[in-house]
Amino acid sequence: MKEFVDIQVALATSDDMDIWEDEEAEQAAEVLNTILHMLYDRADVDIESAKLEQLIQHVWDTWREDEQILAIDEQDLSDWVDHLLATWDDAHIE
Repeated sequence: MKEFVDIQVALATSDDMDIWEDEEAEQAAEVLNTILHMLYDRADVDIESAKLEQLIQHVWDTWREDEQILAIDEQDLSDWVDHLLATWDDAHIE
């Protein structure tokens, strides 16, 4: 269940953004956090906690060191999150 996952513990800080420095690291962390919040907000209320944690980890793995994170606009990020939620089960059959 979604309520058992605390999104606050998954949020990034500038220290987490290894490939950037100073202001760019802060901006990259903000964008990553935006993606994480979009994911959390759009996930079904009754999503399994383990599945949501896997999705959060996937966002981290995908975007933490992606140089495009500072160039992509919020609408494209929103579309990416929607696509992730729509296709996760198909791509990750257990």
